[in-house]
Amino acid sequence: MPQASVVDLLAELIAFDTTSHRSNLPLIEFIEDYLARFGVASRRIVDETGEKANLYAIIGPADRPGVMLSGHTDTVPVAGQSWSVDPYQLTADGERLYGRGSADMKGFLAAVLAAVPAMVEADLAAPLHLAFSHDEEVGCLGVRSLLADLAQQPIRPAACVVGEPTSMRVATAHKGKLAVRLHLRGKACHSGMAPEGVNAIHAAARLVDWVADKAAEKAAAGPFDERFAITHTTLQVGSIQGGAALNIVPQDCQLDLEIRNVPEEDPEVLLDALMSLAVSLEAEMREVHPDAGIRLERLSDYPGLSMADDDSLVDFIVALLDDHALERIGFGTEGGLFQHELGIPSLVCGPGSMAQGHQPDEFVTRGQLARCEAFLARLVAALEGPQAHRRLVEGTLLSATTA
Repeated sequence: MPQASVVDLLAELIAFDTTSHRSNLPLIEFIEDYLARFGVASRRIVDETGEKANLYAIIGPADRPGVMLSGHTDTVPVAGQSWSVDPYQLTADGERLYGRGSADMKGFLAAVLAAVPAMVEADLAAPLHLAFSHDEEVGCLGVRSLLADLAQQPIRPAACVVGEPTSMRVATAHKGKLAVRLHLRGKACHSGMAPEGVNAIHAAARLVDWVADKAAEKAAAGPFDERFAITHTTLQVGSIQGGAALNIVPQDCQLDLEIRNVPEEDPEVLLDALMSLAVSLEAEMREVHPDAGIRLERLSDYPGLSMADDDSLVDFIVALLDDHALERIGFGTEGGLFQHELGIPSLVCGPGSMAQGHQPDEFVTRGQLARCEAFLARLVAALEGPQAHRRLVEGTLLSATTA
């Protein structure tokens, strides 16, 4: 069967508008049909709405561990951005290939799909697992059902490569994230009688002060992780809304805050400390009005990723690349979830740069896609032969060699 080029496949993938608030099922169906053409069976893990799905496939012997290639199918919106090209039609301009998701991260998906014929033809001693998720861009939400599915399987991958854009360099670590929303309910009254009300914005301000003070404390005292450009955990309030008019004591206020933690720090400890203040503050508010209160809403969270630079998986993957530099990235991925929830050693490595991700006129270069194709070809070769299975099972990836 004729093999589609990576650029042709990227054009097909970009044509699907998979913004996170939309269904990704048309794209999933396209990938299912594409895999089926090469005799590869896949299974959907559908969400509770029936409108979105993860897709999982195994190429090679399914009764043993292997290497998982993981990527998300959703993209961020283009609304409010000034594009000079149609974001849902691949536009080539010399070396650059423009389109929403070209870098983040349909370029990687296209390279993986382009490599499927070679994967099928190879005499794989250890399999390749393909994992395509939904709703990564809104807090790594969709992959949770895939994690639950894999947890029930008798055989799991021995290693994972998440293909987020790193310019085809290996990233061994990223911070975790915890995002929450606090709803504060006070008591409205005329501002001329302010002491008779409960000012929700004033209460929120005390929580904001705590976040700012804790952020300064982390910057000064750590803990520190020198692998990151910002070496400490950060906290910030990103949004605050409240009040109806200047002459009304505000009854409601809402604030959104996030914690981006170094892998060594537990963000739940910080959240517990904040909520301890909130409980005390709520008691004060209820002394004035019994219906006042503070409610916590968790928005999203994912753990940090932390792999030792001298881990055997790092050595194995780096040996398959042209660039042997190691990265620590400032954005989150599903890799931390695979590592923490399932114990699957995970790295991040994919074509393109996050400097272009989420931007108008997002692009990936032909050179980056070619380097990803070369990496995948070497990976397939490394998983052939009688020693590949043993290396994965025993964790001796360091001894793997390329063809």
